[in-house]
Amino acid sequence: MASRNIPLGIWCLQKCSTETRYRILVLSLTFMAYTSYHLSRKPISVVKEVLHQNCTLLSEDEWKPILTPEEANETCWCCYKPFDQANAKGLLGGLDTSFLFAYAIGMFFSGHVAERMNLRYFLTGGMLLSGLFTALFGLGYFWNIHSYAYFVIIQIFGGLMQSSGWPSVVTCIGNWFPKGRRGIIMGIWNSHTSIGNILGSLIAAIWVDDDWGWSFIVPGIIIAGMGLIIFLFLVVYPEDVGCAPVNKKKDTHSQEEAISLRGALLIPGVVEFSLCLFFAKLVSYTFLYWLPLYISQVDPDLSNKKSADLSTLFDAGGIFGGILAGLIVDMTSASGLTVFVMLVFAAPMMFLYHLFGNSSSFLRIALLIVTGFFVNGPYALITTAVSADLGTHESLKGNAKALSTVTAIIDGTGSIGAAIGPLLAGLLGNSWSHVFTMLIVADVLAALLILRQVFNDIIKLRLRYRAEYKSLNSDTENGSKPLLQNCDDE
Repeated sequence: MASRNIPLGIWCLQKCSTETRYRILVLSLTFMAYTSYHLSRKPISVVKEVLHQNCTLLSEDEWKPILTPEEANETCWCCYKPFDQANAKGLLGGLDTSFLFAYAIGMFFSGHVAERMNLRYFLTGGMLLSGLFTALFGLGYFWNIHSYAYFVIIQIFGGLMQSSGWPSVVTCIGNWFPKGRRGIIMGIWNSHTSIGNILGSLIAAIWVDDDWGWSFIVPGIIIAGMGLIIFLFLVVYPEDVGCAPVNKKKDTHSQEEAISLRGALLIPGVVEFSLCLFFAKLVSYTFLYWLPLYISQVDPDLSNKKSADLSTLFDAGGIFGGILAGLIVDMTSASGLTVFVMLVFAAPMMFLYHLFGNSSSFLRIALLIVTGFFVNGPYALITTAVSADLGTHESLKGNAKALSTVTAIIDGTGSIGAAIGPLLAGLLGNSWSHVFTMLIVADVLAALLILRQVFNDIIKLRLRYRAEYKSLNSDTENGSKPLLQNCDDE
């Protein structure tokens, strides 16, 4: 009788092995952790629309109680100081750059630190402090702070704290899941990036037109709360709970030595994929930080909230792009070729979106989804499955502690590109055509930088299929001989 009252989810868990249960737990916790990281990064792209806007487009009901008609004709009377200046787009781009350069610098150090201390403590501390600095940005609105230096300093410290996340969560996944199954698992798991962006946009949009400070404070509370959950439940190593290690069998963690920066760079493929990610992430993060503003400017009839909501379609396309890329890599083991093909399709899709994205609602939605699919697919694959595979490369002889450093190098290099892209977009903001030209050029360079990996993948695929073809012919011949011999005997 008691078994009938067991919830379906618990019944399923009881049917799983202990190791599978822990894998589900680790996968879920790291997914929610990094969702909260991206959720707390997204508000700045939404709030840009009100920090500097064309105030003459506001309705009479919004200005009549406080202004004369002459004052209401001022283009930027409703902008938030100091972003009411002519160079406001440059100032906003500076906020992005401050955060992302600090994030990139912190990434190179966080990988080393993560290898030398308990990852659960490291990740918890990073999430709590990330929440603090995210909330402090929003509190600047309620404290009536108009100092540009204040917001820049908050962004710098926020970027440094956020660099704790990626090496930690990828290392945890690499510790629990074997190499041959990482592509599709990490493709699905990496949807946390897009889901975090979507949730961040939707949450920030709730208060963007009224009290935009809450657009930062609420995400700050969410990531800090998630940090406490990580502290209470995350298991970093399978051995810690009596499960068999994935990468190699070891008695204690101290038997492994942390890899040097030079040693990590010598792993085949690390340099090429790092440089490729530099340009791929430049493209992806320019969309991340500027897409809502672009949508609102090319179609002034859309409200700030509607523009933020529409920008989530780009991230929705990215979810499917990452999953499909991971599935293809699992089937072919050709990560370089998969990234290259998606980058090749991304360039014309960006051109088509810029050219026709405002022609109709249907085209806008369709092109946003497809462009996100091809832009975020390669970025998602390199930062997850490729990083994890390189971090457990056969040349490392199963040293799991190298994974944090390799992940930090690849994503850190990509983060430098992520810092440059939004900065250039801010400087070129008066001409969106120039911005899209920059993005297309960066995409092409990303594809060219992994040509060696593409050729290697093609050679491996040819050898693999040739061997399978010979094996199939051999089996057919061996199977037919006894049959002929039996006929002769008869």
